[in-house]
Amino acid sequence: MAENVLLDLSYEFAVAIVSLTDKIDTPKSSYMSNQLARAGTSVGANIHEAQYAQSRKDFVSKLEIALKETSETSYWLKLLYDTGRISQQTYTQAEAMCGKIRRLLIASCRTAKENAK
Repeated sequence: MAENVLLDLSYEFAVAIVSLTDKIDTPKSSYMSNQLARAGTSVGANIHEAQYAQSRKDFVSKLEIALKETSETSYWLKLLYDTGRISQQTYTQAEAMCGKIRRLLIASCRTAKENAK
């Protein structure tokens, strides 16, 4: 079976996001960590769901949703960092992984759209 780097990386990212949010212990931060958990794990869920898309259009749509979720994840990561809830190292590592997934998603969407022509 062919290796799917995007699928594997997004799952690894979801695991990292769950671990990160579990470590945030500031009670007043729960709404932010919940949003981060939802957005960060949604990336991989949508990429996984795209593997079983009903059409090329459905495939691209699911990847584009995952792409939007990477943007939201970046927002929550930055907010948590800027408000002192997570360390610079945690922010940098998570944002780097999120950025890598984002670039792969952009390339995948572009390729899928070109192949549909």
